[in-house]
Amino acid sequence: MLKDNLLMLRNIHGFSQEEIAGKIGISRQAYAKWENGSTVPDVEKCQHLAQVYGTTVDGLLKTEATDDGRILPPAPKGKNMWGSVTMNERGQIVIPKAARDHFKLKTGQRLILLSEDAEGFALVPAEIFEKKLELINQAFSSAGK
Repeated sequence: MLKDNLLMLRNIHGFSQEEIAGKIGISRQAYAKWENGSTVPDVEKCQHLAQVYGTTVDGLLKTEATDDGRILPPAPKGKNMWGSVTMNERGQIVIPKAARDHFKLKTGQRLILLSEDAEGFALVPAEIFEKKLELINQAFSSAGK
């Protein structure tokens, strides 16, 4: 819910209620009411809050939770959290439908699996990865001339 996200984001960013209130042009008491759920901000104020916290209005309004019920903070703008998936005994996972739709992934499409040690991994559509690789190769070819 909005009130949970506001409290979580304020604490993550290390702001006081007074600091956030000042950034969006309201009183500390008005902001406190949003955090305790007794009132909600209008759409314009939600947009200001999203900008301050570096997320989207949609991110402010919806709540994502882990399988064990812990509430996740809203994802930063341009980043997404699609929920959790479970790997089966063959090492297979199902990419959530919302993510498949967002990235227009189709059955049989090739994906490149990238990783960073101790951080995890990412899937990138092969055509996007290969285009970027080609641009890098062109840059190196041009630099060597």
